[in-house]
Formats: sequence, C-alpha cells, structure tokens
Amino acid sequence: MTLLARKLLILLAGIVAIVITGCASTPASSPERVQKALSSDPGGANTPYILGVTDVVSVTVWRNQDLSISVPVRPDGMISVPIIGDVRAAGNSPETLAENIEGELSAYIREPQVSVIVTSMGSNEFRDRVRVTGAVAQPISVPYRDGMTVLDMLLSAGGATQFAALNNSMLYRPMNGEIVAIPVRLDDILAKGDVKTNYRMRPGDILAVPERSF
Repeated sequence: MTLLARKLLILLAGIVAIVITGCASTPASSPERVQKALSSDPGGANTPYILGVTDVVSVTVWRNQDLSISVPVRPDGMISVPIIGDVRAAGNSPETLAENIEGELSAYIREPQVSVIVTSMGSNEFRDRVRVTGAVAQPISVPYRDGMTVLDMLLSAGGATQFAALNNSMLYRPMNGEIVAIPVRLDDILAKGDVKTNYRMRPGDILAVPERSF
C-alpha cells in the first residue's frame, strides 16, 4: 500500500468515526436523576411569578397618587420609584417588591400601603417556552401551556421525518442548574399506544428527535 493510500485510508476512517459519533444518541441520565426530574414539583398556580427584565409593573401607593407609577424593569433589574429612587425588581415576586417599597417609603410616609401589579410579562417570553428539535417536519419553539405532553409537541411540529429514530428521542429538562436527559419512546406511543413515556412538558423543556444511524 502506498503512502498516499494509507493517508487516504486514515482520513476516511476519521470521517467515519466523526459521522458515527455525530449519529450516536446522547446517553440518558441515571434512573435516579430521571425519576427526580419527572417527580419534582413543576410549579403552577401556587408558584409566585418572578419579575424579570422587560416586565412592566404598576406600583400603586394608597392615598398617594403622585407616588403611583407604571414602569418597565430596566436591564439592570431595577425600577425607579418617586422619593426613594431605585428599587430592585428582577428576581422578586410582585408581593416581595411591594413589601420592599413599603419598607423604603416608611421613612417618609406613615404606614404606606403598596400594591404591585404586573401589566406586561415580557421576561418569560423565552424562559417559559418549550421546544422540539431534530428529525421533525418543522422544529418549533412555543409558549408553555399547562397539560401539554411530548406527543402534543411532536404533532405540533408536524410529526417526524422518515429518518427519525423515534424510540431514541430525549426530553432534556433543566433541573437545579443542570440538564437531565429523559428517554422518550415516541414510536411506542404512536404505534403501540404505550403512553408510559408521554410525559408532560415543563417550561424550558426540549424534545429532541434524532435521526437513525445508517
């Protein structure tokens, strides 16, 4: 074998290895982590809304209309309130923000009563979305809605392509600053009616449908 032929063979082997690596599915997280991610509290109606940048809040001070304002949360996470100046809004619930403003105003007003209402929730536009990627007709990113499942997401994406490895799908879920990879058997759901892995989506979830390895 000539030197050139050997180099070409090595190059071809490297390309094949890259292709195989790229087609290999991401390994699932441990059963313990998967179960924890599936059983953790998803939040809901009893979970307070947390303010973020671009949200707009209406701050009302009872019997002090001149102190009542409607302002957006600035990029630095603050809002400006008459008399007391900047107050941190991002990262707080509306109730906590109202309490903080009351504490600051108490130096100027006797027993202030403050209410905070969110009039525009811009900060959750991407934080609370769910997504489908991979071998689907149309990868999508949509606002989260309570009750939606992985099957709902697949159908919303127009279904899978003919090259999809449906039973190798993964649901990627953020949890405690990490990502948990949860196996989803979409072919079993569609072809057999086995809905054990038709999990409910959570805000921030990504459903990934890989292609088959050839």
